[in-house]
Amino acid sequence: MGKYESMSRGELEQEFAAVRAEYEAIRAAGKKLDMSRGKPGFDQMDLSRDMFDMVTNETGYLNCTGTDCRNYGGLDGLIELKELFADMLGLKPDQIIVGGNSSLNMMFDTISQAMTHGFGAGPWMKQGTVKFLCPAPGYDRHFAICEYFGIEMIPVHNTPEGPDMDEVEALVKDPAVKGMWCVPKYSNPQGITYSDETVRRIAALKPAASDFRVMWDNAYAIHDLYEEGDQLLNIYDACLENGNPDLVIQFASTSKITFPGAGVAAEAASPANVKLLKHRMSFQTIGPDKLNQLRHARLFHSLGDLLAHMKRHAEILRPKFEAVLCELEQSLGGLGIAQWTKPRGGYFISLDVMDGCAKRVGQLCEEAGLVLTPAGATYPYGKDPADRNLRIAPSYPTVAELQQAAKLLCVAVRYAALEKQLG
Repeated sequence: MGKYESMSRGELEQEFAAVRAEYEAIRAAGKKLDMSRGKPGFDQMDLSRDMFDMVTNETGYLNCTGTDCRNYGGLDGLIELKELFADMLGLKPDQIIVGGNSSLNMMFDTISQAMTHGFGAGPWMKQGTVKFLCPAPGYDRHFAICEYFGIEMIPVHNTPEGPDMDEVEALVKDPAVKGMWCVPKYSNPQGITYSDETVRRIAALKPAASDFRVMWDNAYAIHDLYEEGDQLLNIYDACLENGNPDLVIQFASTSKITFPGAGVAAEAASPANVKLLKHRMSFQTIGPDKLNQLRHARLFHSLGDLLAHMKRHAEILRPKFEAVLCELEQSLGGLGIAQWTKPRGGYFISLDVMDGCAKRVGQLCEEAGLVLTPAGATYPYGKDPADRNLRIAPSYPTVAELQQAAKLLCVAVRYAALEKQLG
Protein backbone atom coordinates (compact mmCIF):
# COMPACT_ATOMS: atom_id res chain seq x y z
CA MET A 1 0.00 0.00 0.00
CA GLY A 2 1.31 3.43 -0.95
CA LYS A 3 1.53 6.35 1.44
CA TYR A 4 -1.46 8.19 -0.04
CA GLU A 5 -3.68 5.11 0.21
CA SER A 6 -3.06 4.89 3.97
CA MET A 7 -3.92 8.54 4.70
CA SER A 8 -7.15 9.67 6.30
CA ARG A 9 -9.29 12.22 4.49
CA GLY A 10 -8.07 14.96 6.79
CA GLU A 11 -4.46 14.07 6.09
CA LEU A 12 -5.14 14.00 2.34
CA GLU A 13 -6.72 17.45 2.50
CA GLN A 14 -3.74 18.80 4.41
CA GLU A 15 -1.35 17.22 1.89
CA PHE A 16 -3.35 18.61 -1.04
CA ALA A 17 -3.18 22.14 0.39
CA ALA A 18 0.61 21.88 0.63
CA VAL A 19 0.96 20.42 -2.90
CA ARG A 20 -1.34 23.06 -4.36
CA ALA A 21 0.69 25.82 -2.74
CA GLU A 22 3.89 24.32 -4.16
CA TYR A 23 2.30 24.09 -7.61
CA GLU A 24 1.08 27.70 -7.53
CA ALA A 25 4.57 28.91 -6.54
CA ILE A 26 6.11 27.07 -9.51
CA ARG A 27 3.45 28.38 -11.88
CA ALA A 28 4.01 31.94 -10.67
CA ALA A 29 7.71 31.64 -11.56
CA GLY A 30 6.70 31.61 -15.24
CA LYS A 31 9.22 29.04 -16.48
CA LYS A 32 9.03 27.73 -20.07
CA LEU A 33 10.15 24.11 -20.29
CA ASP A 34 9.72 21.34 -22.87
CA MET A 35 9.93 17.56 -22.55
CA SER A 36 7.56 16.78 -25.43
CA ARG A 37 9.75 15.21 -28.12
CA GLY A 38 12.93 13.16 -28.30
CA LYS A 39 15.14 15.75 -29.93
CA PRO A 40 18.92 15.66 -29.47
CA GLY A 41 20.33 18.69 -27.70
CA PHE A 42 22.74 21.24 -29.13
CA ASP A 43 25.70 19.55 -27.44
CA GLN A 44 24.82 16.24 -29.08
CA MET A 45 24.55 17.76 -32.55
CA ASP A 46 27.91 19.48 -32.05
CA LEU A 47 29.52 16.03 -31.88
CA SER A 48 29.07 15.72 -35.66
CA ARG A 49 30.08 19.20 -36.75
CA ASP A 50 33.29 17.95 -38.38
CA MET A 51 31.11 16.57 -41.18
CA PHE A 52 30.70 20.06 -42.58
CA ASP A 53 34.37 20.07 -43.64
CA MET A 54 34.46 16.55 -45.06
CA VAL A 55 32.98 17.18 -48.51
CA THR A 56 34.61 20.20 -50.14
CA ASN A 57 36.48 21.10 -53.31
CA GLU A 58 39.66 20.14 -51.48
CA THR A 59 38.46 16.74 -50.21
CA GLY A 60 36.65 15.90 -53.45
CA TYR A 61 33.29 14.38 -54.24
CA LEU A 62 34.17 10.80 -55.16
CA ASN A 63 33.33 7.83 -52.96
CA CYS A 64 35.42 4.66 -52.63
CA THR A 65 34.13 3.26 -55.95
CA GLY A 66 34.81 6.49 -57.84
CA THR A 67 31.18 7.61 -58.00
CA ASP A 68 30.81 11.38 -58.34
CA CYS A 69 28.32 12.04 -55.54
CA ARG A 70 27.21 15.33 -57.09
CA ASN A 71 25.49 13.56 -59.98
CA TYR A 72 22.44 11.40 -60.59
CA GLY A 73 22.31 7.69 -59.83
CA GLY A 74 22.90 5.30 -56.98
CA LEU A 75 19.26 4.41 -56.34
CA ASP A 76 19.94 2.39 -53.18
CA GLY A 77 22.78 4.51 -51.76
CA LEU A 78 26.56 4.50 -51.44
CA ILE A 79 28.28 1.20 -50.74
CA GLU A 80 30.03 2.69 -47.69
CA LEU A 81 26.69 3.43 -46.03
CA LYS A 82 25.20 0.10 -47.09
CA GLU A 83 28.11 -1.64 -45.38
CA LEU A 84 27.81 0.56 -42.27
CA PHE A 85 24.09 -0.09 -41.82
CA ALA A 86 24.61 -3.78 -42.60
CA ASP A 87 27.14 -4.01 -39.76
CA MET A 88 24.79 -2.11 -37.46
CA LEU A 89 21.83 -4.42 -38.18
CA GLY A 90 23.69 -7.70 -38.65
CA LEU A 91 22.79 -8.06 -42.33
CA LYS A 92 24.51 -8.12 -45.73
CA PRO A 93 25.08 -4.88 -47.69
CA ASP A 94 22.85 -6.04 -50.56
CA GLN A 95 19.95 -6.21 -48.10
CA ILE A 96 20.21 -2.46 -47.40
CA ILE A 97 18.58 0.46 -49.18
CA VAL A 98 20.07 3.77 -48.07
CA GLY A 99 17.76 6.73 -48.59
CA GLY A 100 17.32 10.33 -47.53
CA ASN A 101 17.28 11.84 -44.08
CA SER A 102 14.11 10.22 -42.69
CA SER A 103 13.32 6.62 -41.79
CA LEU A 104 9.77 7.75 -41.07
CA ASN A 105 9.52 8.81 -44.72
CA MET A 106 10.68 5.34 -45.78
CA MET A 107 8.08 3.72 -43.52
CA PHE A 108 5.33 5.93 -44.93
CA ASP A 109 6.42 5.07 -48.49
CA THR A 110 6.46 1.36 -47.74
CA ILE A 111 2.93 1.43 -46.34
CA SER A 112 1.80 3.61 -49.24
CA GLN A 113 3.23 1.13 -51.74
CA ALA A 114 1.54 -1.74 -49.93
CA MET A 115 -1.78 0.06 -50.11
CA THR A 116 -1.53 0.67 -53.86
CA HIS A 117 0.48 -2.37 -55.01
CA GLY A 118 0.63 -4.82 -52.11
CA PHE A 119 3.23 -7.41 -51.17
CA GLY A 120 2.40 -10.19 -53.60
CA ALA A 121 -1.31 -10.63 -52.94
CA GLY A 122 -2.65 -7.50 -54.60
CA PRO A 123 -3.07 -3.97 -53.28
CA TRP A 124 -4.14 -3.78 -49.66
CA MET A 125 -6.62 -1.05 -50.56
CA LYS A 126 -8.54 -3.52 -52.76
CA GLN A 127 -8.76 -6.25 -50.12
CA GLY A 128 -11.41 -4.66 -47.92
CA THR A 129 -10.62 -3.75 -44.32
CA VAL A 130 -6.91 -3.52 -43.56
CA LYS A 131 -5.78 -3.94 -39.95
CA PHE A 132 -2.46 -3.41 -38.16
CA LEU A 133 -1.29 -4.62 -34.77
CA CYS A 134 0.00 -1.74 -32.64
CA PRO A 135 1.90 -2.61 -29.46
CA ALA A 136 0.98 0.05 -26.92
CA PRO A 137 2.16 2.24 -25.41
CA GLY A 138 3.91 2.90 -28.71
CA TYR A 139 5.21 5.46 -31.18
CA ASP A 140 2.59 8.05 -32.11
CA ARG A 141 3.93 8.59 -35.63
CA HIS A 142 3.48 4.91 -36.48
CA PHE A 143 -0.13 5.24 -35.47
CA ALA A 144 -0.48 8.44 -37.50
CA ILE A 145 0.62 6.60 -40.67
CA CYS A 146 -2.09 3.98 -40.14
CA GLU A 147 -4.70 6.62 -39.45
CA TYR A 148 -3.71 8.54 -42.59
CA PHE A 149 -4.29 5.48 -44.78
CA GLY A 150 -7.46 4.42 -42.97
CA ILE A 151 -5.84 1.28 -41.57
CA GLU A 152 -7.69 -0.06 -38.54
CA MET A 153 -5.39 -0.22 -35.53
CA ILE A 154 -5.59 -3.02 -32.97
CA PRO A 155 -3.78 -2.24 -29.70
CA VAL A 156 -1.61 -5.05 -28.32
CA HIS A 157 -0.43 -4.92 -24.72
CA ASN A 158 3.30 -4.26 -24.32
CA THR A 159 4.88 -6.40 -21.60
CA PRO A 160 8.41 -6.01 -20.18
CA GLU A 161 9.44 -8.64 -22.79
CA GLY A 162 7.81 -6.86 -25.74
CA PRO A 163 4.33 -7.25 -27.28
CA ASP A 164 2.09 -9.88 -25.70
CA MET A 165 2.76 -12.69 -28.15
CA ASP A 166 -0.28 -14.72 -27.10
CA GLU A 167 -2.37 -11.79 -28.30
CA VAL A 168 -0.32 -11.37 -31.47
CA GLU A 169 -0.47 -15.05 -32.40
CA ALA A 170 -4.23 -15.07 -31.97
CA LEU A 171 -4.81 -11.83 -33.89
CA VAL A 172 -2.76 -12.77 -36.98
CA LYS A 173 -5.23 -15.57 -37.69
CA ASP A 174 -7.44 -12.80 -39.14
CA PRO A 175 -6.51 -12.41 -42.86
CA ALA A 176 -7.37 -8.70 -42.66
CA VAL A 177 -4.40 -8.18 -40.31
CA LYS A 178 -1.61 -7.11 -42.67
CA GLY A 179 1.16 -6.04 -40.36
CA MET A 180 2.54 -4.98 -37.00
CA TRP A 181 4.64 -2.05 -35.83
CA CYS A 182 7.64 -2.83 -33.62
CA VAL A 183 10.30 -0.69 -31.93
CA PRO A 184 12.30 -3.67 -30.70
CA LYS A 185 15.18 -2.05 -28.82
CA TYR A 186 14.61 0.65 -26.20
CA SER A 187 11.03 0.98 -27.40
CA ASN A 188 9.25 4.31 -27.65
CA PRO A 189 8.18 5.19 -24.96
CA GLN A 190 8.91 2.41 -22.45
CA GLY A 191 12.55 1.68 -23.24
CA ILE A 192 11.80 -2.05 -23.51
CA THR A 193 14.11 -4.35 -25.45
CA TYR A 194 12.34 -7.41 -26.83
CA SER A 195 13.42 -10.68 -25.22
CA ASP A 196 14.97 -13.45 -27.31
CA GLU A 197 11.76 -15.46 -26.90
CA THR A 198 9.63 -12.57 -28.19
CA VAL A 199 11.88 -12.10 -31.23
CA ARG A 200 11.76 -15.81 -31.98
CA ARG A 201 7.97 -15.93 -31.68
CA ILE A 202 7.62 -12.94 -34.01
CA ALA A 203 9.94 -14.64 -36.52
CA ALA A 204 7.87 -17.83 -36.29
CA LEU A 205 4.50 -16.16 -36.94
CA LYS A 206 2.26 -17.86 -39.49
CA PRO A 207 -0.25 -15.13 -40.35
CA ALA A 208 -3.39 -15.92 -42.31
CA ALA A 209 -2.45 -13.07 -44.67
CA SER A 210 0.41 -14.10 -46.96
CA ASP A 211 1.22 -10.40 -47.42
CA PHE A 212 1.59 -9.70 -43.69
CA ARG A 213 4.71 -7.65 -42.84
CA VAL A 214 6.34 -6.69 -39.55
CA MET A 215 7.61 -3.09 -39.64
CA TRP A 216 10.74 -3.37 -37.47
CA ASP A 217 11.70 0.20 -36.57
CA ASN A 218 15.13 -0.31 -35.02
CA ALA A 219 15.51 3.41 -34.32
CA TYR A 220 17.66 2.92 -31.20
CA ALA A 221 19.81 -0.01 -32.36
CA ILE A 222 23.04 1.45 -30.91
CA HIS A 223 21.64 4.09 -28.54
CA ASP A 224 22.87 2.69 -25.23
CA LEU A 225 23.11 4.90 -22.16
CA TYR A 226 25.45 2.56 -20.29
CA GLU A 227 28.53 0.54 -21.16
CA GLU A 228 26.54 -2.69 -20.97
CA GLY A 229 23.62 -2.06 -23.30
CA ASP A 230 20.69 -4.34 -23.99
CA GLN A 231 21.21 -7.06 -26.59
CA LEU A 232 18.59 -7.64 -29.30
CA LEU A 233 18.40 -10.96 -31.12
CA ASN A 234 18.85 -10.69 -34.89
CA ILE A 235 15.32 -10.86 -36.27
CA TYR A 236 16.36 -11.74 -39.83
CA ASP A 237 18.42 -14.74 -38.70
CA ALA A 238 15.43 -15.90 -36.65
CA CYS A 239 13.15 -15.45 -39.67
CA LEU A 240 15.47 -17.57 -41.82
CA GLU A 241 15.44 -20.33 -39.19
CA ASN A 242 11.64 -20.33 -39.37
CA GLY A 243 11.34 -20.24 -43.16
CA ASN A 244 10.01 -16.65 -43.00
CA PRO A 245 12.66 -14.57 -44.82
CA ASP A 246 10.17 -12.01 -46.20
CA LEU A 247 8.23 -11.43 -42.96
CA VAL A 248 10.13 -8.41 -41.62
CA ILE A 249 11.11 -5.04 -43.10
CA GLN A 250 13.62 -3.14 -40.97
CA PHE A 251 14.30 0.58 -40.64
CA ALA A 252 17.11 2.58 -39.04
CA SER A 253 18.71 6.01 -39.35
CA THR A 254 21.41 8.32 -38.09
CA SER A 255 18.84 10.97 -37.12
CA LYS A 256 19.82 10.76 -33.44
CA ILE A 257 23.46 9.97 -34.26
CA THR A 258 24.44 12.96 -36.41
CA PHE A 259 21.83 15.59 -37.33
CA PRO A 260 18.08 14.93 -36.91
CA GLY A 261 17.22 17.02 -39.95
CA ALA A 262 20.16 15.90 -42.08
CA GLY A 263 20.91 12.32 -41.17
CA VAL A 264 20.74 9.20 -43.34
CA ALA A 265 17.98 6.60 -43.23
CA ALA A 266 18.01 2.96 -44.28
CA GLU A 267 15.51 0.22 -45.07
CA ALA A 268 16.55 -3.43 -44.87
CA ALA A 269 14.87 -6.67 -45.84
CA SER A 270 15.18 -10.03 -47.56
CA PRO A 271 16.57 -10.09 -51.11
CA ALA A 272 13.06 -10.60 -52.49
CA ASN A 273 11.65 -7.64 -50.57
CA VAL A 274 14.62 -5.45 -51.49
CA LYS A 275 14.17 -6.26 -55.18
CA LEU A 276 10.49 -5.31 -54.99
CA LEU A 277 11.13 -2.09 -53.05
CA LYS A 278 13.96 -0.98 -55.37
CA HIS A 279 11.79 -1.56 -58.43
CA ARG A 280 9.10 0.72 -57.00
CA MET A 281 11.66 3.32 -55.97
CA SER A 282 12.92 3.49 -59.56
CA PHE A 283 9.70 5.28 -60.50
CA GLN A 284 9.96 7.61 -57.53
CA THR A 285 13.53 8.92 -57.54
CA ILE A 286 16.80 8.89 -59.46
CA GLY A 287 18.72 8.61 -56.21
CA PRO A 288 19.18 10.02 -52.69
CA ASP A 289 21.41 12.84 -51.47
CA LYS A 290 24.76 11.15 -51.98
CA LEU A 291 26.75 14.16 -50.79
CA ASN A 292 25.19 13.81 -47.37
CA GLN A 293 25.84 10.08 -47.46
CA LEU A 294 29.47 10.80 -48.39
CA ARG A 295 29.82 13.13 -45.40
CA HIS A 296 28.62 10.32 -43.14
CA ALA A 297 30.92 7.78 -44.79
CA ARG A 298 33.91 10.02 -44.18
CA LEU A 299 32.99 10.58 -40.53
CA PHE A 300 32.34 6.89 -39.83
CA HIS A 301 34.74 4.51 -41.53
CA SER A 302 33.50 1.53 -39.54
CA LEU A 303 30.97 0.35 -37.00
CA GLY A 304 33.68 0.89 -34.39
CA ASP A 305 33.78 4.59 -35.25
CA LEU A 306 30.01 4.73 -34.96
CA LEU A 307 29.95 3.01 -31.55
CA ALA A 308 32.68 5.31 -30.23
CA HIS A 309 30.59 8.27 -31.36
CA MET A 310 27.55 6.85 -29.53
CA LYS A 311 29.52 6.63 -26.30
CA ARG A 312 30.00 10.39 -26.50
CA HIS A 313 26.23 10.75 -26.92
CA ALA A 314 25.71 8.56 -23.86
CA GLU A 315 27.98 10.77 -21.74
CA ILE A 316 25.67 13.69 -22.54
CA LEU A 317 22.36 11.85 -22.23
CA ARG A 318 22.96 9.72 -19.16
CA PRO A 319 23.02 12.60 -16.63
CA LYS A 320 19.76 13.90 -18.14
CA PHE A 321 17.94 10.61 -17.72
CA GLU A 322 19.35 10.19 -14.23
CA ALA A 323 18.22 13.69 -13.21
CA VAL A 324 14.62 12.87 -14.14
CA LEU A 325 14.69 9.39 -12.61
CA CYS A 326 16.19 10.76 -9.39
CA GLU A 327 13.40 13.33 -9.04
CA LEU A 328 10.71 10.71 -9.78
CA GLU A 329 12.10 8.47 -7.06
CA GLN A 330 12.53 11.23 -4.51
CA SER A 331 9.15 12.88 -5.09
CA LEU A 332 6.89 9.96 -6.04
CA GLY A 333 8.59 6.86 -4.65
CA GLY A 334 6.47 5.04 -2.10
CA LEU A 335 3.32 7.15 -2.65
CA GLY A 336 1.54 4.44 -4.64
CA ILE A 337 0.36 6.87 -7.33
CA ALA A 338 2.88 6.36 -10.15
CA GLN A 339 5.36 3.96 -11.68
CA TRP A 340 7.97 4.52 -14.36
CA THR A 341 10.50 2.72 -16.51
CA LYS A 342 14.26 2.93 -16.04
CA PRO A 343 15.57 2.46 -19.59
CA ARG A 344 19.16 1.57 -20.37
CA GLY A 345 19.03 3.36 -23.69
CA GLY A 346 16.83 5.13 -26.21
CA TYR A 347 15.22 8.50 -25.76
CA PHE A 348 12.23 8.19 -23.43
CA ILE A 349 10.96 7.40 -19.96
CA SER A 350 7.43 6.04 -19.71
CA LEU A 351 5.46 7.31 -16.71
CA ASP A 352 2.20 5.71 -15.60
CA VAL A 353 0.20 7.86 -13.20
CA MET A 354 -3.01 7.06 -11.35
CA ASP A 355 -5.75 5.85 -13.70
CA GLY A 356 -7.79 8.71 -15.07
CA CYS A 357 -5.12 11.32 -14.28
CA ALA A 358 -2.73 11.56 -17.26
CA LYS A 359 -4.68 14.27 -19.10
CA ARG A 360 -5.04 16.25 -15.90
CA VAL A 361 -1.29 16.00 -15.23
CA GLY A 362 -0.63 17.25 -18.76
CA GLN A 363 -3.02 20.15 -18.24
CA LEU A 364 -1.44 21.14 -14.94
CA CYS A 365 2.04 21.02 -16.47
CA GLU A 366 1.00 23.09 -19.48
CA GLU A 367 -0.59 25.75 -17.28
CA ALA A 368 2.67 26.00 -15.34
CA GLY A 369 4.85 26.25 -18.46
CA LEU A 370 5.93 22.63 -19.10
CA VAL A 371 5.07 21.03 -22.46
CA LEU A 372 4.69 17.24 -22.51
CA THR A 373 3.68 14.86 -25.28
CA PRO A 374 -0.16 14.95 -25.12
CA ALA A 375 -1.65 12.27 -22.88
CA GLY A 376 -3.01 9.45 -25.00
CA ALA A 377 -0.54 9.99 -27.86
CA THR A 378 1.19 6.68 -27.10
CA TYR A 379 -1.99 4.74 -27.97
CA PRO A 380 -3.80 4.26 -31.31
CA TYR A 381 -6.20 7.09 -32.11
CA GLY A 382 -4.78 9.02 -29.15
CA LYS A 383 -6.98 7.07 -26.74
CA ASP A 384 -5.30 5.65 -23.68
CA PRO A 385 -8.08 3.46 -22.21
CA ALA A 386 -6.84 4.01 -18.66
CA ASP A 387 -5.72 7.65 -19.16
CA ARG A 388 -2.52 6.96 -17.27
CA ASN A 389 0.50 6.95 -19.62
CA LEU A 390 2.81 9.90 -20.23
CA ARG A 391 5.93 9.92 -22.41
CA ILE A 392 8.85 11.86 -20.95
CA ALA A 393 11.62 13.05 -23.29
CA PRO A 394 14.74 14.17 -21.35
CA SER A 395 17.15 14.67 -24.26
CA TYR A 396 16.71 18.29 -25.35
CA PRO A 397 16.72 20.43 -22.15
CA THR A 398 19.82 21.01 -20.06
CA VAL A 399 20.26 19.09 -16.81
CA ALA A 400 19.32 22.21 -14.84
CA GLU A 401 16.16 22.67 -16.90
CA LEU A 402 15.31 18.99 -16.50
CA GLN A 403 15.57 19.23 -12.74
CA GLN A 404 13.03 22.06 -12.79
CA ALA A 405 10.79 20.27 -15.29
CA ALA A 406 10.87 16.99 -13.37
CA LYS A 407 10.05 18.81 -10.14
CA LEU A 408 7.00 20.42 -11.75
CA LEU A 409 5.95 17.11 -13.29
CA CYS A 410 6.07 15.34 -9.94
CA VAL A 411 4.11 18.09 -8.24
CA ALA A 412 1.48 17.84 -10.99
CA VAL A 413 1.28 14.05 -10.55
CA ARG A 414 0.73 14.44 -6.82
CA TYR A 415 -1.78 17.27 -7.39
CA ALA A 416 -3.86 15.19 -9.84
CA ALA A 417 -3.79 12.09 -7.65
CA LEU A 418 -4.86 13.94 -4.52
CA GLU A 419 -7.53 15.80 -6.44
CA LYS A 420 -8.96 12.48 -7.64
CA GLN A 421 -8.78 10.82 -4.23
CA LEU A 422 -10.60 13.75 -2.64
CA GLY A 423 -13.28 13.68 -5.31
